[in-house]
Amino acid sequence: MSLAGKKIFVTGGSRGIGLAIALKAARDGAMIAIAAKTSDPHPKLPGTIHTAAQEIIAAGGKALPIQCDLRDENQITEAVEKAASEFGGLDILINNASAINLTSTLATPAKRFDLMFDVNVRGTFLTSQAVIPHLQESSRQGRNPHILTLSPPLSMKAKWFKNHVAYTMAKYGMSMCVLGMSEEFKRDKIAINALWPRTAIDTAALQMIPGVDTAACRTPEILADAAYVILNRSSSDCSGNFFVDDEVLASEGITDLDKYAVVPGTKDFLLDFFLD
Repeated sequence: MSLAGKKIFVTGGSRGIGLAIALKAARDGAMIAIAAKTSDPHPKLPGTIHTAAQEIIAAGGKALPIQCDLRDENQITEAVEKAASEFGGLDILINNASAINLTSTLATPAKRFDLMFDVNVRGTFLTSQAVIPHLQESSRQGRNPHILTLSPPLSMKAKWFKNHVAYTMAKYGMSMCVLGMSEEFKRDKIAINALWPRTAIDTAALQMIPGVDTAACRTPEILADAAYVILNRSSSDCSGNFFVDDEVLASEGITDLDKYAVVPGTKDFLLDFFLD
């Protein structure tokens, strides 16, 4: 397996899961555009598009940092065209950018609702829309195009909605993009899949949620390794799937996951949302 020479566009990749996926690809020599909002250091969050680019280059890849607010459709279009022009096309889109707000209905202000829908749903849809013509060309060239979206399997069980209706709807909106587009672009042989973690992942965003014990989490590298497996599968016959990280790794014979634990030896992990 290898992603050498692949031209990859990652949203929200200045830190966390998006950066981990980018670094995994960079070690093969991939070309990676990091399209994220953070250009200047954030007072509460680590990493910028520039520090991410430095890490990608150090890992062996080519990096293109692009400041991009996914709430602005013009910035999305410009970012995608800039990356495609710089790299000579695009082969892979990672829809990683996401806003989280785990509040009940009465405790969710309109501003937070709008942010989640603008970034998660609208951002995923519009970025995919902008990248797909380049992936169609990638397919014609036999370059195995993929879209991988960090979103959960769809389930209409009330228990996934009751504690945070707005957040669940926003994440499921991303998954519905996968569901619909995978079928819509099947003829183009573009693989469009979702990936979700079995356990909570130790990211800067999670650390900002009160009461979360990060010692009971896994690291973003488990998702990076799972994404790597998926992105190396044939785009002709691997689409419309809602993958779970440990299941993907198990399919490759990787069942010892202790190296992904924040605290090695942990047995009782904090399970993530949306999985029984």
